[in-house]
Amino acid sequence: MTTSIDPTDPTDMAAFNKNVIDEFRTNDGKVDGVFEEGTMLLLHHVGLKSGIERVNPLGYFTDGDRIFVVASFGGSDVSPAWYYNLLANPRTTVEIGPETIAVTAREVTGAERDERFAKIAETMPMFADYQRKTTRVIPVIELVRD
Repeated sequence: MTTSIDPTDPTDMAAFNKNVIDEFRTNDGKVDGVFEEGTMLLLHHVGLKSGIERVNPLGYFTDGDRIFVVASFGGSDVSPAWYYNLLANPRTTVEIGPETIAVTAREVTGAERDERFAKIAETMPMFADYQRKTTRVIPVIELVRD
């Protein structure tokens, strides 16, 4: 699996994501390479403008039964499209391992966001690096089970 992906190149990311999604589904949620040590889910979301359902592989973090994802986009100055799609259409599903789970996305804000982001960055320091690369506050999204 290649690790030199340009997140601003939609063709590059689309091919990369397709390979990761295929591997995830073939192996009940297990993925090799750069994602081998982390936890990954597949986030379903509906395009804000297109209305087309899309799927993105994302690392996720738990706190008890709570599920969180981070809209880091590698520290880009803009949030990823899936973030805006979730704001517009928060009811969706995620695949975790072989399970598909109905969820509602809720943006975590203020002090709660800062505490959650700090905990995530302790576990995965790359997120702190991403935050340092940009002036935007990187969003944290809770995926609340329906």
